[in-house]
Amino acid sequence: MDSLIHIPVLQKEVLKYLDPKPDENFIDCTTGEGNHTFAILEKNGPEGKVLGIEWDPEIFKNTKYRIQNTKYRKRIILVCENFINLSEIVRQYNFRAVQGILFDLGMSSWHLKESKRGFSFLQNEPLDMRYNWKNPLTAEKIVNYWSVQEIEKILKEYGEEKFAKRIAEEIVKTRRIKPIQSTFHLVEIIRKSVPGNYERGRIHPATRTFQALRIAVNDELNNLEKTLTQTLKILRRRGRLVIISFHSLEDRIVKNFLKNQTKEELLQILTKKPIRPSQEEIKVNPRSRSAKLRAAIKI
Repeated sequence: MDSLIHIPVLQKEVLKYLDPKPDENFIDCTTGEGNHTFAILEKNGPEGKVLGIEWDPEIFKNTKYRIQNTKYRKRIILVCENFINLSEIVRQYNFRAVQGILFDLGMSSWHLKESKRGFSFLQNEPLDMRYNWKNPLTAEKIVNYWSVQEIEKILKEYGEEKFAKRIAEEIVKTRRIKPIQSTFHLVEIIRKSVPGNYERGRIHPATRTFQALRIAVNDELNNLEKTLTQTLKILRRRGRLVIISFHSLEDRIVKNFLKNQTKEELLQILTKKPIRPSQEEIKVNPRSRSAKLRAAIKI
């Protein structure tokens, strides 16, 4: 798995806005392969700790192994959990005096290229799309059992797909003949449903459908919304919140949350406009191009 280490997005900016100082404690709600976590641990020694949360058991296992071989191992608590349970995790580990909380909502390259769970439309894999197997819902269940209206709704809402109705109808028509079990079968259905010129667009015609299914399977937007409200009770005064999002739906949730808490005089926004990656960073890591960082400080 180490063959595809996730390149951390906007790392300099994360450190600028989190501003970790010696002996301060931080939470990384999306630890992944641990790169942002390690960067924080570089700055908050000798006593500062990081509570790292990772929902995917395979990534968790690999990161735990990496950490055991570093000088940071005594200063990190790594938990395999969904960040929706943030308050409970903090209570369970008695993790106090939290100076900053980070969310990097990007998918890791490993999910797309090596997980074999159907996240990518470029590889023929089973339609799973779960980050954790405790979750009973899969993409295969959605395309084979949900109603045409339910499928259309998630494609519209979570994928902002303008051909949602056509794709949903084609999915339902196809599954009557044969269950839809692989990514390539689904891609074929999508291609059939959209106009030919859509094929020549800037993005692959399956992009929005795959995004919508992944969000629905993992309940990503609801989880984010519910977790953001928990951060306020956990952060100490003058503590910082930094969030990197990768599509307009996530960014809208983050932006509205920060705006509402500013009105309530609970937060002060540090980023008037979202911070975007530089051209140099996009060259090195093309997947960073859609990243937006927003930050705030607790009043």
